[in-house]
Amino acid sequence: MQWDAAVDEFELVLRVERGLSEHTVRAYRADLLALGEFAEHRGAAEVEGLDLGVLREWLWRDAQAGRAKATLARRAAAARSFATWLARAGHTPTDVGARLRSPKPDRRLPRVISAAQMVDLLGRMKERAGSGQPTSIRDLAVVELLYASALRVSELAGLDIGDIDLDRLTVRVLGKGAKERVVPFGVPALNAIVDYLRQARPALMADAEPSNALFVSAAGRRLGTRSVYALVARLLQDVPGTGPSGPHALRHTAATHLLDGGADLRAVQELLGHASLGTTQIYTHVSAERLKESYRAAHPRA
Repeated sequence: MQWDAAVDEFELVLRVERGLSEHTVRAYRADLLALGEFAEHRGAAEVEGLDLGVLREWLWRDAQAGRAKATLARRAAAARSFATWLARAGHTPTDVGARLRSPKPDRRLPRVISAAQMVDLLGRMKERAGSGQPTSIRDLAVVELLYASALRVSELAGLDIGDIDLDRLTVRVLGKGAKERVVPFGVPALNAIVDYLRQARPALMADAEPSNALFVSAAGRRLGTRSVYALVARLLQDVPGTGPSGPHALRHTAATHLLDGGADLRAVQELLGHASLGTTQIYTHVSAERLKESYRAAHPRA
């Protein structure tokens, strides 16, 4: 079976059977096409010629090229998943990727914005929204909801109007693996969303085709993940601190603030939509680091 055909078939499995996110599917596809090109140069023009040696050599070449450990880990995961599917589909006699290993990605503490910084940032956004400009009103609603509900940027961009329950202050989210969850938000986010729905969205949709999308662009189309990323990165560029400045920083911030405020770890896990509690535990490390910083700054014998 030719590589392109096999990757196309596997992509359908990822989308339909496994319900992976669009971002993950695109990344896996790119990785596997790159693997196919490498394998062809090693004499494996068809997937039946794939073996463990080719997989290891492919990852070794990428490591020598200086690719990040996180990228190598993702590529190894894509290759293992693909090899398992090839065996189950009868394209290879055995699962050639079963013994493939990869370096564990570096575990870096996520960036966290302080509560005071968030108050200041949202206050400035509220002032701009007070001008009545539709995009400023929308941007405030976007950031309030991201911070209030700790949503992934893809989850926020995928929201429809019907997913918001203004009476119960909840939002229905379709997360990774097509898993649905209901997440609460607070009164400030409610007020921002109501203002957006009453004032800004009708103006943005004035000359556009009808859409169920909750957040829309200036052209009346569904607001994309790149636009949300650009918005948050622009807002955070002047906020002191190191680390990524995209929407995930607000997700990290919300989770950390919840734990700092005494929220139960499993409740935060459910809010974030993490399949594993271990993934959520990174935020306990963040809180511990913040405590250490406060201790070193305040204790006379630190």
